[in-house]
Amino acid sequence: MNLSTTSSSDQDPPVEYCFAYKLTHMKIKVRFNLGRGTNYMKWKVQYPDGGVHYFNPDNIQMVMKGCILKNSRATALKILSGNHKTVCAWVLCDEISILTDNFIPDNGQQVKYNPKVLPFWNMDGKDMDGSRINNMYSVGKKLNIK
Repeated sequence: MNLSTTSSSDQDPPVEYCFAYKLTHMKIKVRFNLGRGTNYMKWKVQYPDGGVHYFNPDNIQMVMKGCILKNSRATALKILSGNHKTVCAWVLCDEISILTDNFIPDNGQQVKYNPKVLPFWNMDGKDMDGSRINNMYSVGKKLNIK
């Protein structure tokens, strides 16, 4: 597995590409992109230096450390009441690795977010907004606690 740092791009890196990114003071922002266009239904990773990468969830696995689940509750409540969906939730993390092989299997410890169902991050219905989670990883379009 090859590890290197990333630069700004709106394209998926080649499948054999893998990188790790670690911060000392600022956070990496991760969310699932539902905006129309070429990056629809891809993970969006924004770095503090302004770099942005989109990843097809079928080709990679994200492993994140030092995570915080963030949500704009007011926006989520508007969506729950029927307004159009807009960006209102994300994960902030200190460190992220993008794996292209040797994926961690699904452990069933899923953290979910769908403001059309509940206006907060949840695990088995429990409000998880603002929760600090040491280790998380993606399994396709899902996020699990390690």
